Amino acid sequence: MAEQFRIAFIGVDHPHGAGWRESISLVQDDARIVAFVNAFGNSSASLEEKYAHLPRFNSVDELLKWGGFDGAVVCLPNNETPSVVIKLAREGRAVLVEKPCAATAEEWLPALDAIRAGRVAFQAGYMWRYDEGAQRLKTMMFEGRFGKLISVQMHWYTSDIARRGPGHYLFDPGISGGGFFNWLACHWFDLMMYVTGCKLKSVCARTGVFSDTPSKVEDGGSALLELSNGCLVNFSGGYWLPRWAGESGWSIFGSQRWLHWNPSHPGTGGLFEIHGPQPQFIPMEEKFILPVDNTRGYGGKRTVQLLMDWIAMARGGPDCRNTPESVYATLKALDAIYLSSRLEKTISLS
Repeated sequence: MAEQFRIAFIGVDHPHGAGWRESISLVQDDARIVAFVNAFGNSSASLEEKYAHLPRFNSVDELLKWGGFDGAVVCLPNNETPSVVIKLAREGRAVLVEKPCAATAEEWLPALDAIRAGRVAFQAGYMWRYDEGAQRLKTMMFEGRFGKLISVQMHWYTSDIARRGPGHYLFDPGISGGGFFNWLACHWFDLMMYVTGCKLKSVCARTGVFSDTPSKVEDGGSALLELSNGCLVNFSGGYWLPRWAGESGWSIFGSQRWLHWNPSHPGTGGLFEIHGPQPQFIPMEEKFILPVDNTRGYGGKRTVQLLMDWIAMARGGPDCRNTPESVYATLKALDAIYLSSRLEKTISLS
């Protein structure tokens, strides 16, 4: 049996920090947390008592000087993440980085280069690449069951900025760089490229503050994207719901079938409503339901699989489903969305 993979956790009070730590506890046969860097103004208010005895350091430099870990989970604001990843990669430490990993693609590029130069195991917090429903969509695409892919419509609406308060660091442009698109919509743009296997060709977008809560970053918007295969993608979403809540989903239209995917349908692990052709006058109509996921932690069993993939890579396995390059591609998409909105024109990514 392989020795436990030793994890240093950087950023105790990150909004997803407690969830990540609970997910890590579910793979305790393979990995354990061995140390912390508090970050966030040296704050550790959310630190679980079971970890209180572990070493805590004031900086990543102090952590590296101590050295008793194999890899690090980096849960830091965008303006701090790339430099920390570079330090870890240059010391040969595996890195798992909370999305979106940086404010812009340009800021992420030096970290990408350091990861590849150091040949370290890399994973990112885009756990939807490990969702069973998303994998089924990817298989449908690969097998050509949609025929010619015509259109993908995506939406994601969630709690308004007032829930956290406009003073939260997520809404500080100097720290985060962007708002809703950078922090949340990034999941769907990342997954879109993973599921379709396509690159972005062009982007036309409008972002801004549309609710009645003042904000220095965008609270949402819409984007029209063209993929390299000619498919059109429509996205709409924002911090627009007046309570802690969320609604999201996809509709995919092809020449041979179309479907609606609700990944968060109540009482399920995802609901598919699939419609297709009429061979022998019998229409193809199906509701397919995935079982509910009761796994604890951040992202349920998706994140457990994501963690195991990272640990396997650190032990000599292949790249994870998330790569430094896929993170870069998603950040390039976000950059193009912001630029399109600012210039009020379509941006080509050819």
